[in-house]
Amino acid sequence: MKIRVLIRSMLLISFFGMKAQENIEVNLSLKTEPTDQIDFTQSSIGLSYSKKTGSKNEITNTLAYSNLSVNYELGRYKTKENEEQFNQIQNKFEITHALSNTTHMSFSIVPTLNFQSSPELSDLSVLGSLEMKQQFNSQTSLKIGIARSTALGNAKFLPVLSLHYKFNTEGSLLIGFPDSKITYSNNVRNKFSLTNSFNGNFYHLDAENQPINGAEKATLSQMTTAFEYERNVDKNWFLNFKAGYDFNKKYSLTDKDHHKVYDFNTGNGYVLGIGIKYKH
Repeated sequence: MKIRVLIRSMLLISFFGMKAQENIEVNLSLKTEPTDQIDFTQSSIGLSYSKKTGSKNEITNTLAYSNLSVNYELGRYKTKENEEQFNQIQNKFEITHALSNTTHMSFSIVPTLNFQSSPELSDLSVLGSLEMKQQFNSQTSLKIGIARSTALGNAKFLPVLSLHYKFNTEGSLLIGFPDSKITYSNNVRNKFSLTNSFNGNFYHLDAENQPINGAEKATLSQMTTAFEYERNVDKNWFLNFKAGYDFNKKYSLTDKDHHKVYDFNTGNGYVLGIGIKYKH
């Protein structure tokens, strides 16, 4: 009952804010990551809005849902069903404040539910970040901070660091952790990007369905290098295509103390994705 109230509250907060927002964005995406032993397919939908409150503050709220389908090779893991489903409901609330014309501070809080089939209050985790951005000139800026994120598979505090350099109106470079990117745009409709990111997640397991004694969470992590192309097909509509490769991909079951109790040894694999976005 408590978890239903929590989910409804997250939805109400997001949709209530939409009534007077300046910017609204909706994202739909589908991504597949096949490996030698297991195929991963993730679908997601996100609703985001942002609004400036005064001359120095901006508020952004993003509500997102994703489903991860895990298909095992026949006979690879006999004690489990051939397919598993993992779900995530996440709401990110972020405030950005301009300390000066060149210095900005941002704070975010991200309650998230990661579960298999039936969400419980124990599946709730709170992520977030605190970051500072310094603009040195029209071309160069530096961002530094700390975040509680799942970039390495488990929720933990990690540093955030990035240096952004704008070559000209067509191209830019972002170097940092957990994300790096080179972007080029030959016109207002086309954007090409080469990205490298450390990304991961975890999901609380349904205790009654786990044959491995002590397994409480499924954790996934990898470093993804990909080429992305975004096409502005209309004033408000965008299409995104992604192709890349996962390095150092890990998928395992862990106990309550984050100790590994089973390793699936998935091996690395390529990534293919497509998405559609609406911006207003």
